[in-house]
Amino acid sequence: MLQGLENAKKVKYFEYDFSKEAGAVGDITLRGGYLPEGAIVLDGKVHVQTALTSGGSPTVALKLQSAADVLAATAIASLSLNAILDTVPDGTAANAVRLTAKRQLVATVATAALTAGKFVVAVEYIVTTE
Repeated sequence: MLQGLENAKKVKYFEYDFSKEAGAVGDITLRGGYLPEGAIVLDGKVHVQTALTSGGSPTVALKLQSAADVLAATAIASLSLNAILDTVPDGTAANAVRLTAKRQLVATVATAALTAGKFVVAVEYIVTTE
């Protein structure tokens, strides 16, 4: 092992909760802190703990480095109670996301505002730089 590098995958958790973040159209920074610069996001899951609702037909996308790189725009019908969704990084090199700076996970709400909901995103990553 190279000096200064850790020999382990890591998991970082991020949370969206309507009661704390509201649900306006636009970008919402999720709670959970930052992933470090140089992190390579390998995989992830979205667990919906409270169904997302709206008076319209919104979509939700997730991004770290660029638009929808963690979750493509997804209709709220797919974000129902106890739903588990796969992320774009799916364990393959082709879909991994390498961060060029430390980043927070951001949800992008489009088309209509959310009126309720809560989800947790688990992001699996490694760091190959010192």
